[in-house]
Amino acid sequence: MLVDYHIHAAAHGEYQYTYEWLNCFVEKALSQGIHEIGFSEHDEYLDRIKPELIQQINQQHRGINVRLGLEIDFIPGRNEEIRRLISAYDFDYILGSVHFISGWGFDHPDERHFFEQKDIDEVYRDYFDLVAGAAQSRLFDVMSHLDLVKVWGHRPRSPVSNIVEPVLQGIKQEGLVIEINSSGLRKPVAEIYPAFSIIERMAAMGIAVTMGSDAHHPDQVGYELAETAQLLKRAGYRKMIKFISRQKVQVDL
Repeated sequence: MLVDYHIHAAAHGEYQYTYEWLNCFVEKALSQGIHEIGFSEHDEYLDRIKPELIQQINQQHRGINVRLGLEIDFIPGRNEEIRRLISAYDFDYILGSVHFISGWGFDHPDERHFFEQKDIDEVYRDYFDLVAGAAQSRLFDVMSHLDLVKVWGHRPRSPVSNIVEPVLQGIKQEGLVIEINSSGLRKPVAEIYPAFSIIERMAAMGIAVTMGSDAHHPDQVGYELAETAQLLKRAGYRKMIKFISRQKVQVDL
């Protein structure tokens, strides 16, 4: 069973929702043996979403289930706004993510150079404090690309495990799912999100997982997800999670 729950058909605003465009993502998924996908736009493109088109695709493609998600940036003080966003449609799942540290878009290419001016250990601590806050907010179903802060290859002096462990404990306590996101393999860090050592720790803790490619174009749908499934099995996973109307459904890997 493969799922790809992290697909941005609108990308970063370049594309509009049309049946033909969404169908390109569906056909790419089917060609890779993926039978469940989810369109989960960045929250700033909420107005691009057309649930009726997703319903139409589900009616016309019997070989695939298409879910509706939303990826929302967690920023302290934004909780009420996030609740309004979540209520816009009947979403199947909500992805929580952190792309900003005190207004700094650390994963944006134009903001990359600021890493050279900062204490990397402090950046990691600040980032994972935000991830922990997102988990504690109880707004999300899934935490996405858990260690995104490593995107450009910067590593802290302190062991990452020391920073991540309390975050994992919080995620476990809240019953959240962690997304295994393959897009890091095509970024400068060239490593899956989260790192395999973290995935092993998650497996030992019994934290549930799902998968996503973070595709912003049909060509990226399902990127390395078959390999990702094998990685999960190597870490000890035999089950993963899919979602229907924000309810978790456990399926075999």
